[in-house]
Amino acid sequence: MRGPMIPKDNTTGNLLASDQSTDWLHMDPWRVLRIQSEFVDGFGALAELGPAVSVFGSARIRRTDPYYKAARRMGRLIAQQGIAVITGGGPGIMEAANRGAALAGGKSVGLGIELPHEQGLNQWVNLGISFRYFFVRKTMFVKYSSGVIICPGGFGTLDEMFELLTLVQTHKVTSMPVVLFGKAYWQGLFDWLEGTVAQRGMISGLDSSRVALTDDADEAVSIAVSAIDRRK
Repeated sequence: MRGPMIPKDNTTGNLLASDQSTDWLHMDPWRVLRIQSEFVDGFGALAELGPAVSVFGSARIRRTDPYYKAARRMGRLIAQQGIAVITGGGPGIMEAANRGAALAGGKSVGLGIELPHEQGLNQWVNLGISFRYFFVRKTMFVKYSSGVIICPGGFGTLDEMFELLTLVQTHKVTSMPVVLFGKAYWQGLFDWLEGTVAQRGMISGLDSSRVALTDDADEAVSIAVSAIDRRK
């Protein structure tokens, strides 16, 4: 730099200045460091987790709901096979799957997200991480899961499902079984996808060997764990 391009201050002086504004804490370069730290924390916590299956679903499902009972059974069946259960760590379906895994003596993982209306990780999580960024959290789900069961849910569940299906359809992830639990809940959506959307050429047909719909909790678990090699 020459002439007027030479700055009047210097980096060392800026670093040691005591009267600086804290606005820099909210600038994009600082956010990059926060994002990086979340990836590091997540990778560090989950690297030695072992084989795992993620269970997605609504936080609004009550404990008396049949879907809650089914998710709890799924968590138990998965844990009894020595496979970790990963959820979003919240209430509803997530709590049910964590509860089933924890009571079976298994690894019950909760990957939470900071939201104004969430109250932290449910009591059945025995390995929990809280994330600020959705995309970091979703990376952890995909990276450390060998199968996924998607129970009825709202926008959050749909977001997780469509991102996963996009990665599977575009071969950005290795083959991963995806199970949609609750035919009555999901069938209308998949009729639209395979009908209107596919007929307009907007998507390729869904591979039935990778995406399954079922009402049987045992079958859902059987499909979800089918890609896990337990000979190791």
